[in-house]
Amino acid sequence: MKISARNVLKGKVVEITKGATTAHVRIDIGGAVVTASITNAAVDDLKLEVGKQAYAVVKASDVMVAVD
Repeated sequence: MKISARNVLKGKVVEITKGATTAHVRIDIGGAVVTASITNAAVDDLKLEVGKQAYAVVKASDVMVAVD
């Protein structure tokens, strides 16, 4: 896979919750869990299922930083 995004996080799908048109896919990336909102069609096209390896790809124009 070649992709321009700089933040590619490898992990395992731990939960898929489908709604009417959009699914929430939770990926464990080594103790932290990233949640992605993608279409149900994308879930089906990618053949995503719990336990399968997947990548969370983060592409953002802005990143905010906060402290307590």
